Amino acid sequence: MHAPRSLVYYSVTVTMQRRRESLLPAEVSPDWLIRARRSDRALSSDKPLIAEVTSRSGPSPLVVDIHDGIEVGIVLEGCAERHFQDFFLTGRPGDVWLCAMWELHGRRVLTEQTSNVVLMFLPELLGEEMLGDRSWLSVFAVPPARRPWVSAPEVREQVLAIGRELQREITQRPRYWESAVRINLVRLLFQLRRDWDPPALRAGARSAGTSLTRIMPALTLLRGEPHRRVTLAEAASACRLSPTRFSVVFQHTLGTSFSKFALRGRLAFVARLLLSTNLSIEDVAAAAGFVDASHLHRTFVRQYGCTPGQYRQQAEGACPK
Repeated sequence: MHAPRSLVYYSVTVTMQRRRESLLPAEVSPDWLIRARRSDRALSSDKPLIAEVTSRSGPSPLVVDIHDGIEVGIVLEGCAERHFQDFFLTGRPGDVWLCAMWELHGRRVLTEQTSNVVLMFLPELLGEEMLGDRSWLSVFAVPPARRPWVSAPEVREQVLAIGRELQREITQRPRYWESAVRINLVRLLFQLRRDWDPPALRAGARSAGTSLTRIMPALTLLRGEPHRRVTLAEAASACRLSPTRFSVVFQHTLGTSFSKFALRGRLAFVARLLLSTNLSIEDVAAAAGFVDASHLHRTFVRQYGCTPGQYRQQAEGACPK
């Protein structure tokens, strides 16, 4: 593991640009397939956290990730791009990236040496934790471009201090290190929340409130049956809420409708099947609850900007069998 070199502080912290092309690159690093499989195996209700320190020597091509957990990362050293569906940003030491569940995202290393702290976790890790007057989920319940990013030098120093403490806990793994990681994750999100002006809440959302506990049965249902089209009525019933009330609470808690969120989960399941099996597109469509291959094709293109076949070909071209 490379120890961080002396870090440079930047007054201009994040460069954001609108994306005009598909997030998927012409070439995908072999790390893509390995990371997707490992993440899918490791995250579970019994083990809701993956914590790691990643280092890389030399620039890399764009690597695309889709996984079941929420992802939070801190740049400790170097410079790298983080890509989302509608924009990308350039991260330097002290910058943070935030990625919601089943959200397609990518990364590209730009410098000779980079080091990051990466946390992937399920929502139950933080539960009903509050950041001031909002749930911690509020920072993920908005589009990526509107999430909080580091903006001031003093915040950058504090984020780097948290990042180094996380690095020590993750690499040395002393007693209760996972609890220490959780505490530092809350500290990080609280620091970002302090410097962020969240979008105003609609009247209906304000009255519904945010409650992860209330919608957790629906999330458990989706994770437990990723191949099936879970209906709004089923999800609401699992949460013991009326469909109307459930829809409002879900939208406010996770920042998207239940139907869109559930579709995102099924498409992530499709992506895993395309990467890890030799099933035909027709069989993949059937396994994931789509009407037919044509229905899957249209939906996949809208979400990822490429066809299921192109997605598989890119992975196969980067990952020799």
